[in-house]
Amino acid sequence: MQRFQLTLFTDKNQSTDIEEIRKKYNPLQHKLIDSHITLCREDELLDLNQLKINLQNLKFKPLKLQFGSPLRFSDGKGVYLPVSDEVESFHTLRKSILKGIIDYPREHEPHLTLMHPRNSTCTDKIFQEIKDFSLPTYLIFQKISLIQQLNGERWSIIEEFVLNSNR
Repeated sequence: MQRFQLTLFTDKNQSTDIEEIRKKYNPLQHKLIDSHITLCREDELLDLNQLKINLQNLKFKPLKLQFGSPLRFSDGKGVYLPVSDEVESFHTLRKSILKGIIDYPREHEPHLTLMHPRNSTCTDKIFQEIKDFSLPTYLIFQKISLIQQLNGERWSIIEEFVLNSNR
């Protein structure tokens, strides 16, 4: 089975604590994919040719996203960092990328998953430990990655597109 996704990977220099949390508390997810914000899910990538054209012609500055405190989800099993502002620029970016593919893309909340509930379980003790980490208040995303997963293995980058408003 082949899956595609558009992703904003975190810069490893900006996200050492995020990766530490993922490695310690969610090692399976850590092995499958690096820390990221999902930009477009596989069910939205209906026309990869049009998608690539949109990405190649995209005029959009690097995305600076601010984050709130960690939150639990999925009956407390998972943990994520929510984007606390600038959500409108995230949605505008999505609409630009999906133009001509999906006229009215759904809105989803941008976030960084620290513990995915599919393959980890957060406890009150773990959640307190996560809250004690020095997590970033903002991150800057400078490129979009088109990624692929084959048969449940590690996600791999197919192509990257630099965010640049001067094209």
